[in-house]
Amino acid sequence: MAPAELAGACALSPPFRSRQVYRWLARGAASFDEMTNIPLSDRERLKSLFPRIASSESEAEFDDTDGSLKLQIRLEDGAAVECVLLEDIEGRKTACLSSQVGCPMGCAFCRTGSLGFLRDLSAGEIMEQFHFLSARRGPVSNVVFMGMGEPCANLESLRKAISILSGAVGISLRKITISTSGLVPGILDLAENGPAVRLAVSLTTADEELRSRLMPINRKWGLAALKDALLRYQKETGDRVTIECAIMGGVNSSPESARELVAWIGVLKVQVNVIAWNKVPGLPFTEPSREELEAYMAVLEGAGLVASRRMRRGRGVMGACGQLGDTLRIATIDRE
Repeated sequence: MAPAELAGACALSPPFRSRQVYRWLARGAASFDEMTNIPLSDRERLKSLFPRIASSESEAEFDDTDGSLKLQIRLEDGAAVECVLLEDIEGRKTACLSSQVGCPMGCAFCRTGSLGFLRDLSAGEIMEQFHFLSARRGPVSNVVFMGMGEPCANLESLRKAISILSGAVGISLRKITISTSGLVPGILDLAENGPAVRLAVSLTTADEELRSRLMPINRKWGLAALKDALLRYQKETGDRVTIECAIMGGVNSSPESARELVAWIGVLKVQVNVIAWNKVPGLPFTEPSREELEAYMAVLEGAGLVASRRMRRGRGVMGACGQLGDTLRIATIDRE
């Protein structure tokens, strides 16, 4: 809740009191007892009104040898999501947060896409993932909305969570990234209305037919519509967009696939992240070979693009790109 909402829900006065409570909650206070600048009488009254601050709980933890942490979060209605904390070689911590329960996009190479879709997450449920990760690993420097779900399909909750992260929590908007599968209306909404965070687009391939098979969203908003939206986004914001390509062996890993990508990018200002597909049991794809990746990267670099291969982190706990949801059963989503 925003301070004004808290004032009404908690009958807090004078007005600055609700702002104090808001700051405590936004920074992850686990109980009202921690709110030492709030009068004891108010704290006791709030405890009686709200026995629990968090609506969800972390019910399972998975630690990887590379330092990554994956949490399974049980929500108040019994549904579940996963979130991940990744740490790079310089010690920077990035929280990878989910925005929906399941995912409606159905991308063929993604475990989450096979779970189906239940509902959007509230801003509070998004923030609770962040606080659970922070409580276990300390201050987080970056946030990416690349977890379960399509962030651009839940912009109302996302904007509210981002306002808290960039306000009371103190994370710069430039260190927050929204990753979309190419939801054109959401991209245009961000272009017009912000927030001024970083935008990443999961493109995977610039082959129209192949992208439609791998990513059903392409059947509604094809590559031309997506590029038009990104050009509009760059015109409005001046920002460079990150293009993400999950590379599957023998599917979109050839130099020709890379040349198609270069041609599609054209005048767009982009950085390309090449991601070796992370194995997901039951999905009919294979990881690309080192030779395939090197040949693909050589084409991008030869065309003068800024391109990098994403470091593989979180794979040991099925917490890498495309793997979230592996510890969940379909029944968890359907509440069977």
